[in-house]
Amino acid sequence: KYAPHLGMFKESAGDDPIDQLNFMADMGFTAFEDNGMKGRTTGLQEQMARTMQKRGIGMGVFVAHEIFWNKPNLTNGDTSLREKFLKEIKESIDVAKRVNAKWMTVVPGHVDLRLRMGYQTANVVESLKRACELLEPHGLTMVLEPLNFRDHPGLFLTDSPQAYEICKAVDSPSCKILFDIYHQQIQEGNLIPNIDAAWEEIAYFQVGDNPGRKEPTTGEINYRNVFKHIHSKGYTGIVGMEHG
Repeated sequence: KYAPHLGMFKESAGDDPIDQLNFMADMGFTAFEDNGMKGRTTGLQEQMARTMQKRGIGMGVFVAHEIFWNKPNLTNGDTSLREKFLKEIKESIDVAKRVNAKWMTVVPGHVDLRLRMGYQTANVVESLKRACELLEPHGLTMVLEPLNFRDHPGLFLTDSPQAYEICKAVDSPSCKILFDIYHQQIQEGNLIPNIDAAWEEIAYFQVGDNPGRKEPTTGEINYRNVFKHIHSKGYTGIVGMEHG
């Protein structure tokens, strides 16, 4: 279930999102993801959902909330920022239902340079537990995405063991890991052993090769072996094509 995104085939299909979805279906794709889905009009969301349903395309992730790239929001324990995050999760539940999504991406934002990591982790875990209380009744899952230090310096969540630890602490089927193989190659490497170690908390994969974040097999990652491995482990979920 390789999942392209809007814009990936605009040179072939044009700018219209519906035309792009139909082109993906014509090319044989059975999944789709859209980081910006939440920001689209309700009418377009519904139209895209109808097209995906008609053409047999499953919906992958969309970004569930405003990501704080340069300042802390969930790490510092600020209750007003936590409530903002929870309000956005509630809104994303409505979006997920509208577009038949099961997963939504969550990035806990920037580190708080004035707090030790243990306190920051506790603050993030508390926010995520509160979010799970909202998500669980609807059978929806937020997937936490560790991001690499080179492209996104200063973020709190960077490593797969860290994401695993947080998911264990939150202890909910609504909080899992989005393992982006591109990010984790840069951040930590050791891909297959880390995938194995975190396996029971991984719900979603994204891909891109390094360097350049282009198609798998254009860079240094042995994607043939990585794909073979996750296939052998029984993965039947979506593989998000978050690359150029």
